[in-house]
Amino acid sequence: MEKTIKSYLDLMVYQNLYKAMIIVHKEIVPFLPKEEKYDLCDQMKRASKAAPALMAEGFAKRYQKRQWKKYLNDVLGECNEMIHHISVCIDIYSSYIDKDICLKTINLYDISSRQITKLGQSWQNYHDKKQD
Repeated sequence: MEKTIKSYLDLMVYQNLYKAMIIVHKEIVPFLPKEEKYDLCDQMKRASKAAPALMAEGFAKRYQKRQWKKYLNDVLGECNEMIHHISVCIDIYSSYIDKDICLKTINLYDISSRQITKLGQSWQNYHDKKQD
């Protein structure tokens, strides 16, 4: 039986993005070298917080087809950005961070990207049926 979605908190993609954000803030960023504090660390903090926040904000616009699509695209962009940033951490700062945690987090963002795509498609079908 499928669970009814009453809130953005019910979305598995939101839950995954929030989980990824926590990992980034607790298990990756604190271990990067100090010279990255105002560059990579700040970018990662902002992008990791933006993804679940955009999902939450966009959910309020889910019945406005164009707005919802824009939010989903923005979240997808944040996921891609985080995959890039974490890849940089692995390739440049492997002596500072736990590679397995980074790969686990990249996987969460990859799964989230696919969930966003499917969510967008299912909502598109909802909007198309509503217009019939």
